[in-house]
Amino acid sequence: MEGVKMQAYLVIFELKTMGRKDASTARTPVDQYRKQIGKQDYKKTRPMLRATRLKAEAKKTAIGVKEVALVLAAILVLLLAFYAFFYLNISNEVDLDLDPDEN
Repeated sequence: MEGVKMQAYLVIFELKTMGRKDASTARTPVDQYRKQIGKQDYKKTRPMLRATRLKAEAKKTAIGVKEVALVLAAILVLLLAFYAFFYLNISNEVDLDLDPDEN
């Protein structure tokens, strides 16, 4: 019984190692393409890679024209509302110093 178990373990071990060897030698075209691109990327110098990374980060964090326009529009609306509020309050007040009968 012990010998049968040992043979079963050996067969399973051989199957597992064979599968690994086969899987590592056979590559898909996508994997080969990725490896080739990776090799090309390593050919770049460090300053070039750093500059590319910094440029991408700056582009990601840059304030867009749209955001600036929205902020300016919001400030303008608040100022107009503030002005309209005080204009309407002052224009509705009656000047008590003038007598309506006087010309």
